[in-house]
Amino acid sequence: MLHAVRRAVDAGELSVAVPTRAVVAPPGPGGCGDYATGIALQLARPAGQPPLKVAEVLRPHLLGAEGITDVVLTGPGFLNISLDRAVSRVGLVGEILRRGERYGYADGPDGRVVQLHCPHDLRAVVVADAAARLLRSQGALVRVTAEGFEDAWTSVLGVAVDAVGRAPAELPVNVRPVPAPESADPMSLGRDAGRWALLHPAAHDRPRAGDQHLVQRESNPLFRVRYAHARARAATRNAADLGFTAEPGPVTGSDTGTPTGTATVTAPLADVAPELLAALADHPRVLAAAADHRAPDRLARHLVTVADAALPFLPTVLPRGGEKPSAAHRARLALAEAVGAVLAGGLDLLGIDAPDHL
Repeated sequence: MLHAVRRAVDAGELSVAVPTRAVVAPPGPGGCGDYATGIALQLARPAGQPPLKVAEVLRPHLLGAEGITDVVLTGPGFLNISLDRAVSRVGLVGEILRRGERYGYADGPDGRVVQLHCPHDLRAVVVADAAARLLRSQGALVRVTAEGFEDAWTSVLGVAVDAVGRAPAELPVNVRPVPAPESADPMSLGRDAGRWALLHPAAHDRPRAGDQHLVQRESNPLFRVRYAHARARAATRNAADLGFTAEPGPVTGSDTGTPTGTATVTAPLADVAPELLAALADHPRVLAAAADHRAPDRLARHLVTVADAALPFLPTVLPRGGEKPSAAHRARLALAEAVGAVLAGGLDLLGIDAPDHL
């Protein structure tokens, strides 16, 4: 989207400063296609033109982009974008593999300076620490201060602040989630489970800090996220043992490497892969929203969504029995590696380890 604006500016069709961000999301009521953006409304005033006119200028520049099949204008100037699903999905996996764990990060600083100030409360400090990581991933310069701090919070949960003490009157407390119950002890869970217990619930929900965050079962969301990551990393190791590597492409279709020479089709992927790809495609939007709202819980829940979509898919990555690795297997491995990158990068932003073995 930003490239389209830049091309319009370079062609002299718009006289605006190219913004640092463009919000692209699923279309709302009255929209169509795969994604929609209101950037024309954002640029209308500085361009000195009606939003619909700005949208008309941007439309041909979007239509010329690879993977876009149609752009429809609706309402006062919304651009509704339809994608070539096959091309866009392959491109998505390739982009994730190129960016790695920094997929969804801003390209560089955006000039924002954000001050986060929290009370003398463990959960507030952990939320501020994670929110600062998210904001930095989106290009902001962040300073975190707290009205009180315990050294053990750093040694056990890995949190840190830039300064401690009462802030000036013009800097009110702006990170104040519901504290953990006095009976709960997140510190006893250790760094990873303790942080997850405090970050996974929304700020207005009271967190629970029991042993349910430590159990190695599917009932534990943190376990599912880390298990999916470990399975994705294992797929890469096992594929190397079988002599093939990842290559983005269609994950469904005919695999012609069976011993009998007959074609097989992995039908369940037709249902599983689109849901997984949609979750991966949503990752940059989730990071931006979590940063803007100082809500690391949004990222935590998104990682659970990615993991739950990935777990039924990951057993299909490697050849079975006497199958030989095919183009579809290489594509599935690429998708598995994309899953691993998104989960590892997301956990890192929450301050949680993503082990390769679990």
